[in-house]
Amino acid sequence: GRPFPKSPLTATREYVDVVRQVLRRQAPVELDGRFHSHPYRGPDGTGLGKALKPITHPLRAELPVLLGAEGSKNIAQTTRIADGWLPLYWWPNRPEVYEASLAEAPEGFLVAPMAQVRVCDDVAEGLLPVKTMLGFYIGGMGHAARNFHADLMARMGYEEQARRIQRLFLEGRREEAVLAVPDAFADEISLVGPRERIAERLESWRKGPVTDLLALAPDRESLRVLAELNA
Repeated sequence: GRPFPKSPLTATREYVDVVRQVLRRQAPVELDGRFHSHPYRGPDGTGLGKALKPITHPLRAELPVLLGAEGSKNIAQTTRIADGWLPLYWWPNRPEVYEASLAEAPEGFLVAPMAQVRVCDDVAEGLLPVKTMLGFYIGGMGHAARNFHADLMARMGYEEQARRIQRLFLEGRREEAVLAVPDAFADEISLVGPRERIAERLESWRKGPVTDLLALAPDRESLRVLAELNA
């Protein structure tokens, strides 16, 4: 219930600054930011806070920082302040959805979407777990008036369906919400079906800016097939 800061991009920048200071362990962590202060300097502070240097020595100081941004401006900022981006949904056949946000991404910038991978004969049946996940995120992971996951689906061309899924879920009709997820949408953001189908669809993932695939697989066979196709 805590309100978002009026400048969420600034809040994210400050947060990443603190994380990098902690990971590098070059000096005591200090930041006099608009939203984050280390040590704490808020009006209810004691004034006794002291900047501390982490005790743990990092194996390497420059650990990659990846952000799970969803909004277009947040994604664009991610290309400037982070080492990579974790898309919740990646639609390989519609790269223009993110093209402007990724326009200034530097060389070596990581794009690592999550995708469910399932080797099966029946595509419609294999998509059900994908639709279950989408129904939960789009329908329930947010408020009726502010759901970033539903907004993202709408930007990808499924606004009417996103609002219907959200309405059904919030009315307690969760099974209907899952079934309301279009097969086409679930299919686009996952790799489901026989080995040959997955191999064919994997080509579209390779053509875009995706550098890494975070595979969510239900069994060893699906992981094995994906590994062989990427060998």
